[in-house]
Amino acid sequence: MTLSKTRTSFYRRLYVAHLIDAGLAASVPAIVEVSGMPRRTAQDTLAALGELDIRCEFEQSAGERHQIGRYVIRDWGPISSTWVEHHAAEIAGALGYPLPAP
Repeated sequence: MTLSKTRTSFYRRLYVAHLIDAGLAASVPAIVEVSGMPRRTAQDTLAALGELDIRCEFEQSAGERHQIGRYVIRDWGPISSTWVEHHAAEIAGALGYPLPAP
């Protein structure tokens, strides 16, 4: 099945939010490593989470400087995080991303 650009973008946003919320990837380099997506795509996807009303914030590590920290999902908005969690493997497969190690 070929996904439309709209569905691909939507799934990518859900998947990145899932990776962050599940603690599998909380930084751009970690998202790139886990998913295999290009760095720019990961950055753009993080920036676009707010368009789905998913509130993702960067949390600075205590005592660190120069943007050392991690991303956290503060609110999933109208999206069911439980649904995304249960369908993460399907979403990754549809996008052609490898499944992260548990």
